[in-house]
Amino acid sequence: MRLIFKALWVLVTSVSTVLCQSNSKLTFEAEDAVLSGTTIESADSGFSGKGYVTGFEQPTDKPTFRVESSNAQLEKRASIVLNNARTSEVLLEVGTTIVDIVLVDYISLTPSPPRPPHKINDALINPSADGNSKKLYSYLKSIYGKKILSGQHDPKYADLIRTQTRKTPTIFERGSKSATVEDAISHHKQGGIVAAQWHWNAPTGLFDTQENPWWSGFYTKATDFDVTATLQDTVNANYTLLIRDIDAIAVQLKRLQDARIPVLWWPLHEAEGEWFWWGAKSAAPAKQLWGVLFDRLTKHHGLNNLIWVWNSIVKEWYTGDDTVDILSADVHAEGNGPMSTQYNQMVELGRDTKLIAAAEIGGAPLPDLLQTYQTDWLYFAVGGDQYINNAEWNSPEALKQIYNHEYVLTLDEIQRWQT
Repeated sequence: MRLIFKALWVLVTSVSTVLCQSNSKLTFEAEDAVLSGTTIESADSGFSGKGYVTGFEQPTDKPTFRVESSNAQLEKRASIVLNNARTSEVLLEVGTTIVDIVLVDYISLTPSPPRPPHKINDALINPSADGNSKKLYSYLKSIYGKKILSGQHDPKYADLIRTQTRKTPTIFERGSKSATVEDAISHHKQGGIVAAQWHWNAPTGLFDTQENPWWSGFYTKATDFDVTATLQDTVNANYTLLIRDIDAIAVQLKRLQDARIPVLWWPLHEAEGEWFWWGAKSAAPAKQLWGVLFDRLTKHHGLNNLIWVWNSIVKEWYTGDDTVDILSADVHAEGNGPMSTQYNQMVELGRDTKLIAAAEIGGAPLPDLLQTYQTDWLYFAVGGDQYINNAEWNSPEALKQIYNHEYVLTLDEIQRWQT
């Protein structure tokens, strides 16, 4: 296996792995590596060993480290850190791994222990959660770390997936309009799990131009709605419009509650990206808005069928353990990889007490990689046409392999969760 990482002006790279049965940390000085086209210098301070490697003039200039690995279990996970920021994770296979890194000082290798048992919260955050939502949550906990639920944005892609895989996803994520509520009820009757996303058009201040039409009003660029100013008090006109919108969405969610359908409820997604108006003014108002949503829907409208899904990786944006049932991330990465970096960030964010989902992704993850990396996503949901109907992101061969793997649950395999 040959790994090539190129980075100019990088001082330190750390590679965390298990090389053998030893639990000790091993450091490999760059000046002791096999050098190609580079030189050893010591003019700058702060280095370890006898010096550091520099002189990277050509693409082939590099130090080469040989790392012996006794087996290929999860402990062989390699976290590559450049300038104190993790860039990727790489599995070291059995035998010799050649690591070519264009860097300066050293690589450091330490044991990476197996993932400990999860400590998922027993109860939902809503003390009045109904029996149906509790039943779904109990089922989700029971499979977490053992299986992954298959999912897809928008049920209109069901036929495409069935044609390619002969399987149907367990979860269809959809909006909360009247027509999509009917789709959700139908999916639930087939034994599926319902997830609802809310692309919330700004309550007012929509530009409604050719470039930014009214229906794109959830984007920051399409409105001048100021969520910070709106939340400063509860008597201003914009706050009244905000509550009006929440009350309108409550009507559709109530239809699902009346049908005894629990919902993975997923509003305010990707807030930290700031491209949606609810995240445009920093973390504080976004978190405050989450609280307003929770109180209005649960305490005022009595919607006790909702399982609350927070969608952000960034610590500063986290609303807190007592406000979230499931943590989720949107990861648009090609290659059908396990998305282990994002998963590990989410585990750390929730201190491994929350179920973690890949709520919107580009490439569906290959199950073998998920298991190898112990990347225990609760479910994945592939994005719309540009992802699911695009062989560069999800080839028919990859989808068939994923949907027919024993680790991946499909609609026909979860029929008893409601009983």
